Amino acid sequence: MDLWYTEKQTDSFGITAKVKETYVREQTDFQDLSMIETEEWGTMLTLDGMVMTTVRDEFVYHEMVAHPALVTHPNPEFVLVVGGGDGGVIREIMKHPKVKKAVLVDIDGKVIEYSKKYLPTIAGELDNPRVEVIVNDGYMHIHDHKNTYDVIMVDSTEPVGPAVELFSKGFYQGIYEALKEDGIFVAQTDNPWFKADLIQTVNRDVKEIFPIVRVYSANIPTYPSGLWTFTLGSKKHDPLQVEEASIPEFPTKYYTPRLHKAAFVLPKFVEDLIK
Repeated sequence: MDLWYTEKQTDSFGITAKVKETYVREQTDFQDLSMIETEEWGTMLTLDGMVMTTVRDEFVYHEMVAHPALVTHPNPEFVLVVGGGDGGVIREIMKHPKVKKAVLVDIDGKVIEYSKKYLPTIAGELDNPRVEVIVNDGYMHIHDHKNTYDVIMVDSTEPVGPAVELFSKGFYQGIYEALKEDGIFVAQTDNPWFKADLIQTVNRDVKEIFPIVRVYSANIPTYPSGLWTFTLGSKKHDPLQVEEASIPEFPTKYYTPRLHKAAFVLPKFVEDLIK
């Protein structure tokens, strides 16, 4: 008998993957967590029935959350990741020697625990001495740390359950206040095919707070529609002004200096969403 995992991405559309083995299925204090081995995508982490990451395509998302902001900021010494308990964004941050300290705040310690066990290639830098891991509410951490960080990255699930407040205007205002005077923040902002309203709302809210706002995209095949967006808000530094020659070399599989500006070139229907 074949076993398949299916994520219903809308009421009438979804994706499915053949499962080889189920490692974990647990209702944590915050969400339904599964760690499964799939034939096509390798080990897969799901939360509340949504694919969070897979071994095969995780590099796209994690590189594109981390690197555009880190190469835009001239001296990103102190970095915060809200969510991201799988450790992938932290792994990418650690490729930047200017970063003195990266703080990961995830509300669900079980995500961190199981990622270390079943996703070692993703979570392998969580024990780096430059990293501090905190199991707590990221919203409250932001509120309690004014003028602290150079870069803040919001690596959240979709806006359901504990992640709902991470898409609120009040949260973005709190991020602005937690950043230093030339700080940058970036958040994943879902896909334009099924969540156009979300992208519009986030873009409008962030534009009311940050003087520079840019949206960029990447192809992530296991995420809804495969076309994923990220929204970057900056107090001072514009990612479109970064010179390709100034971007240092570090190992990647998706992000490149040439791709940096290209990622901000959006299909017209996405451009129209954020006008």
